[in-house]
Amino acid sequence: MITEERSLITLILPHVPVTMVGLFPMTQAQALTALKTGANVFLTGEPGAGKTYVLNEYISYLEAAGLTVAVTASTGIAATHIGGMTIHSWSGIGVRDTLTRYDLDQIATKEKLVKRFERAQVLVIDEISMLDGTVLDMVDLVLKTARGKNEAFGGVQVVFVGDFFQLPPITKPGNSMRYAFASRAWEAARPLVCYLSEQWRHEDEMLAGLLSAIRRAAVEEEHYTLLSEQTEIGFEGIVPTRLYTHNADVDAVNLEQLKALPGYGRTFSMATKGGKPLVEGLVRTCLSPQALVLKEDAMVMCTKNNFEAGYVNGTLGRVVGFDADDGFPEIEMADGRRVVVRPTSWEVTDEGKVLAQITQVPLRLAWAITVHKSQGMSLDAAEMDLSRAFVYGQGYVALSRVRTLKGLKVLGVGAAALSVDPRVVAQDERFRTESSMLEDLLAEQGEEEVAKLQALFVTTRGGRVPVAGAVAPAGGKRSVVERVKKERTQERTRQLAMEGKYVADIAALRGLAESTIFSHLEELIDEEAVGIEQLRIVMGEQFSLDEALREVEAMIGIHGDSALKPLYEALEERYDYNILRVLRALHRKSVVKRTDEVVF
Repeated sequence: MITEERSLITLILPHVPVTMVGLFPMTQAQALTALKTGANVFLTGEPGAGKTYVLNEYISYLEAAGLTVAVTASTGIAATHIGGMTIHSWSGIGVRDTLTRYDLDQIATKEKLVKRFERAQVLVIDEISMLDGTVLDMVDLVLKTARGKNEAFGGVQVVFVGDFFQLPPITKPGNSMRYAFASRAWEAARPLVCYLSEQWRHEDEMLAGLLSAIRRAAVEEEHYTLLSEQTEIGFEGIVPTRLYTHNADVDAVNLEQLKALPGYGRTFSMATKGGKPLVEGLVRTCLSPQALVLKEDAMVMCTKNNFEAGYVNGTLGRVVGFDADDGFPEIEMADGRRVVVRPTSWEVTDEGKVLAQITQVPLRLAWAITVHKSQGMSLDAAEMDLSRAFVYGQGYVALSRVRTLKGLKVLGVGAAALSVDPRVVAQDERFRTESSMLEDLLAEQGEEEVAKLQALFVTTRGGRVPVAGAVAPAGGKRSVVERVKKERTQERTRQLAMEGKYVADIAALRGLAESTIFSHLEELIDEEAVGIEQLRIVMGEQFSLDEALREVEAMIGIHGDSALKPLYEALEERYDYNILRVLRALHRKSVVKRTDEVVF
């Protein structure tokens, strides 16, 4: 019998032996499965692996279940990206770097904060790499005290999101820096590690290899040679954004380039409303300035996602004019498309209530930007001088902003540019191992057992397990689907399948692992969005579908279909896990007609 205490975290500890580590990368679906169990989780992976997508999916699930989730981040810039507030503001610790007994009493007796803490059932902390371990310990202590529970973070499920190869915490002069994973709070939380291994940003194998070498502290002379060869951008008509390590360089370049353009500039002023301190925080961290001055031919960068309009945070463009009706700027992007960019809003919200809001045209001058402000962006083209990199991770963050080497121009590389903290390298190996252990554990437990844990988490906290496709009730919390509209990635896979592309071709076209495409197919089969006709084509000529399905169904009759590992072993490893997932989905939906033998 499952009890509330018998959570996934208790099942994985003591740790599974390393010999059981799985061979397949963790997918977004697997990470979402782990999150839904209610265990504390560290969601990580390389830039472009889809951490934000998984986080948004989980928040949507929680809101549909009627659970309260607090969405926070370590920095103001990161908080504006996810529609939340900083963890410092949410927790009430503010700018403190220590917490006295008096401070703790003051925070724990503020009615507004106490109600916030009591309502929260899940706490998200994004960009965890930039949060000092001392601050995380303070948040843990505040929640324990205010909620009256000695469990880690007062019994709230905590979800850490980020990548420790990104920029490290910023500390005050004289204070020593401590990574969040080295804190007492992290150790007490014992988060499960979901290390996403799919790649959604980088389409270039050589660039991916370079970034991987930096992460493993295995940079060699050939990598410096590769960077020294990146002397020109391979795109026509696009001026790359220059990445600098210092703000002074950025301001000087942007001002100089704008002044050099003929004519007078048009100014777009930011509108604000809400509490003054929160508004000031939004203004300070918004990538668009309070007074945005633009001219025709100015190079600009979009500062917010707008999937319907066709641009995202980091999209580069050139101002080609101003709309005749409302005067807002029209930009031309790298692919030749033109779009009028109209004002949008950034907000600080708490449980669906808007506490502060700023509204501005989501653009900024893009001749230059700091490495720090580029974190979280995907740039079409970038020019960077890494000769003055001065902290761990600056070079890595800058290089990981672009999708391909074609969009990269390097002016200089210093000795420290490609270095990463040895402590992070060592910890990253442990994270990868723990993530692989979790994959095996999820497979061993089976879908039914895991589903019971997920239901238990929701119901014991007063929620209702949402049905597929459910969103937050009208008039309640705003679904993340409303906040961040993103094309469903499975739909793109379906479109390519309908065009007759093989799995390998779809993976190559989209820059994804084949295992990811198989995951999409499994979900599309379940939704009856693809049928046997498409599967006959996309799988390629590997084996007889009918024969494989008969074998799998025979083993399902013996072992059931809740776990793939028993089927994999019983079939003597003739079909890999990707194939088994698809065959199981076909079995469940009974979409295969067995009158003729079908060859994939």
